[in-house]
Amino acid sequence: MDIITNPEMADAAPTPHQPPVIRREDYKPFPWLLPVTRLNFELGVETTRVTSTLSVERNPAGDASPTITLNGDGISALTIRIDGKQTSEWTMDGGNLLLPLPGASHEIEIVTEIDPSANSQLMGLYASNGMLCTQCEAEGFRRITFFPDRPDVLSTYTVRMTGSQDQFPVLLCNGNKSAEGVGENGTHWAEWHDPWPKPSYLFALVAGDLVVNRGSFTTMSGREVELAIYVRDGDLDRTGHAMASLIKSMKWDEETFGREYDLDVFNIVAVSDFNMGAMENKGLNVFNTKYVLADPDTATDGDFDGVEGVIAHEYFHNWSGNRITCRDWFQLSLKEGFTVLRDQLFSQDMQGEAVKRIEDVRILRSVQFPEDSGPLAHPIRPDSFREISNFYTSTVYNKGAEVIRMMRTMCGPEAFRKGTDLYFDRHDGEAATCEDFILAMEEGAGLDLTQFRLWYSQAGTPKVDIAMAHDGDTATLTVKQTVPPTADLADKLPMPIPLKIALFNRETGKHEGEHLIVLNAAEQTFEFGGFAQPPVLSVNRGFSAPISIERDVPDEDLVFLAAKDDDSFARYEAMQDLIVRHLTAASGGALDDSAREAARMAIAQAFGSILSDDALDDSMRGELVMLPGLTYLAEQQLIADPAAIHTEREGLKAWLGARFESELVLIHQRVSKLPFGLDSASRGARKIKTQVLVYLAAGNPELASKMAAAQYNAADNMTDRQGALMVLTGLGTAARTDKLIDFHRRYKGNELVVDKWFALQASSLHPHAIEHVKALAEHPDFTMRNPNRVRSLYMAFAANPQAFHAADGEGYKIIADLILALDPINPQTAARFVPSLGRWRRIEPARAAMMRAELERIAKSDSLSRDTFEQVTRSLG
Repeated sequence: MDIITNPEMADAAPTPHQPPVIRREDYKPFPWLLPVTRLNFELGVETTRVTSTLSVERNPAGDASPTITLNGDGISALTIRIDGKQTSEWTMDGGNLLLPLPGASHEIEIVTEIDPSANSQLMGLYASNGMLCTQCEAEGFRRITFFPDRPDVLSTYTVRMTGSQDQFPVLLCNGNKSAEGVGENGTHWAEWHDPWPKPSYLFALVAGDLVVNRGSFTTMSGREVELAIYVRDGDLDRTGHAMASLIKSMKWDEETFGREYDLDVFNIVAVSDFNMGAMENKGLNVFNTKYVLADPDTATDGDFDGVEGVIAHEYFHNWSGNRITCRDWFQLSLKEGFTVLRDQLFSQDMQGEAVKRIEDVRILRSVQFPEDSGPLAHPIRPDSFREISNFYTSTVYNKGAEVIRMMRTMCGPEAFRKGTDLYFDRHDGEAATCEDFILAMEEGAGLDLTQFRLWYSQAGTPKVDIAMAHDGDTATLTVKQTVPPTADLADKLPMPIPLKIALFNRETGKHEGEHLIVLNAAEQTFEFGGFAQPPVLSVNRGFSAPISIERDVPDEDLVFLAAKDDDSFARYEAMQDLIVRHLTAASGGALDDSAREAARMAIAQAFGSILSDDALDDSMRGELVMLPGLTYLAEQQLIADPAAIHTEREGLKAWLGARFESELVLIHQRVSKLPFGLDSASRGARKIKTQVLVYLAAGNPELASKMAAAQYNAADNMTDRQGALMVLTGLGTAARTDKLIDFHRRYKGNELVVDKWFALQASSLHPHAIEHVKALAEHPDFTMRNPNRVRSLYMAFAANPQAFHAADGEGYKIIADLILALDPINPQTAARFVPSLGRWRRIEPARAAMMRAELERIAKSDSLSRDTFEQVTRSLG
């Protein structure tokens, strides 16, 4: 996988200590401006020499300082020159270089040498399969050269790269290529200039032997932009969807937000060794191969959507992140929350609003809601941190997007566009703050966001309790809200919460229109007239606010909404509420046999109406019948028993699978006759086909095994083949072994598909999943050096409700062992596994004690990285 195969060559993690707390209120502008940065790279896999030349001048907005502090991490200077003269008058403060500068302006030249091959952290400049590439966000640039590595220091960059023509025939950097030529001894060089000032975290460099898919785009002002996607030889035929997605993104951003691209070229490079999904470096986006490579034989429909969405996200950053960046890392949601919303709106337009909205909410509830209720809870704009890499979270990204979406809901799309136009115009070329965005929305969109600012400063998911009374022809809603205490703040103020609602006539199944009510107090009442009979309330339509709702409504109302609500999300939500209500009560021992039967019959009534609704497209049908996940179910209980929840969930699945066996089989037969296509109808058919097998596998395993094996054999696409194999991995049949062997043999040369092979087994509900995971960790294709491979095995396992929460604690031990083994190699990836153990306070006592014990074992390590140290100590509280 990686150039590094010797564990002794891994980066050493620092000795654990209490890292200093960085506070938002302590922000001060950097004392120096860096209008121009020139970099020269003499490239080599084991030795790269970097010469940086910095033009610096005093910042009139900053405090006067006799020195300049340049951040460094694991590097040392070979020579330092100030105004052309070599100097030894410098000191070190930890990894940082302090240089005395007596004048108003100076030129600093620093030479460093680094070893990309030894960089297993994949931060800074590192080697991947013979290629050199960078990842600098958030603080990776300081691993390349000494520099004020903070987002508010903006500079124009000119970069010259020299390297072997044979080893590095492609030399890429930010901006536009200004010159190139042939050097001595088989080398060549290229010079790139980026005219747009940017912070160091947006710097990027790639050098390697790559092939390219070229395209072009004509902007709305008539400029021709050259587009290029660079990949390893052999991957070129899987880049067509990425190129099409890029072109659609550029067109959509012009039409929807008025944003035009501003360079002559836009380059994307796919890298297999990458900590994140992708990186928006100016003009040179570096991507995890997972979000570039796709064709029907190797990528699922979900993979295609992922490529399209991430391509869009990184491109949209050109304005919401690059042209306007963050003043400091506390403002991270300024660029990430806003850009997530932009990519969500794009994907809704490309894929359909209804299903996309449900998918986005499912992610929020399964990842962000638990984060908001646990020891790692933080506002979307944190007030302090110790390690910034730990705040690239679902709260900052996904909840941040929901917060800005609420602004759009309250003012409407047209006014929202006026607000974003003002924001872009006012702050172009600046390092801005969340407050700058809020002010632009107030002025441009006409919103009063005084109270709304609480969404930026208060952590926790608001709880809204709704009760409805009917008197005469009036329906009265009494709405109460609370924001639960979190580790950073116990007492919270009421938040402004926009709620879209509709009141249905029980007899006609219709409503007279949707209402938007905005909560702004702890308790409020709202009256609606014209109802001779009590109406059925549809609430939080479109998921208008990221909240949890409590309401005491009869099952028959939820069955009604699951069948008749004209808001797709509200219809989905009614079905989810019906199931959640049953499973949480049953797993908590609150249902006797008759109550259990009554609850199941209500679910069956709604389930049957969904299966038989000819007006539903199959994609939406697949969403409506999908059971809520264990994490979300556990969030509904103060203290959860994972085993009890899992047992009840599987029991309901088996009951529905058996009860509706004939209907499910007919659906499978119907959609199996359809030819492969990438249109929405074909994609929906594949989605419901897999859901059918999931229910049949629980209700009639023998039948499901035969159907899944047949589907696998007949599959002409990865979605069908993976769906069939997913079902088979949970069954103890001969077909399971046969198809796993065939799948690996068929795709063993494709890293991304082999990742699927690992993940399917690690997430399987097979009773021997733990033994399978241990064996897979010893498989020749497994490596700790590739984040994708590590995540495919262990992140999938940590999400396995049965195996991870094994009664003997073995699942917890496996993840703790992984964290300890991975932390010296790749701290950033290791730290992301800690939250799976950090939810111990919400788990029943026996398992909670074992989870906490594993965290304590990790904490006792004498060589934890700052990333993992912070996550573990916060999780322990």
